[in-house]
Amino acid sequence: SGQGERADLSGVDLSNVDLSYANLSRANLYGADLTDANLLKADLYKANLQSARLAGTILQNANLAYADLRDADLYGASLTGAKLTHANLTHADLTTADLANAKLSHAALVDASLHGANLTNANLTGINLTGTDLTVAKGSDTVRGFKG
Repeated sequence: SGQGERADLSGVDLSNVDLSYANLSRANLYGADLTDANLLKADLYKANLQSARLAGTILQNANLAYADLRDADLYGASLTGAKLTHANLTHADLTTADLANAKLSHAALVDASLHGANLTNANLTGINLTGTDLTVAKGSDTVRGFKG
């Protein structure tokens, strides 16, 4: 079992902390404050990030596959190249987030906000966008698998 695996960090204040390359797979980060934290290439596979505060957080090339991001605040977060396949982003706020080259196939984005987000070359194959705000989303013409 890798370090951090199934760690309980619910409600913890990790704002501005450098967690690049951290192994947080299956960690419980429910309601945690990760505002402006550095999670570059972090492993958050199947992590519970429900209601987490991730505004301005660096999540470039992070593994968020199957992560629970329901009601998460990802305002202005950098998710370039991030793996979000099968992630649950229901009601998540991705306003002005950078999702260029992100892998979002089969993710749930029901009632999420992507207002002003950058979706350049993102992969949205098989995604559920019911009720999602895509107004002024940049690069939506370059998105793969987008049926909007």
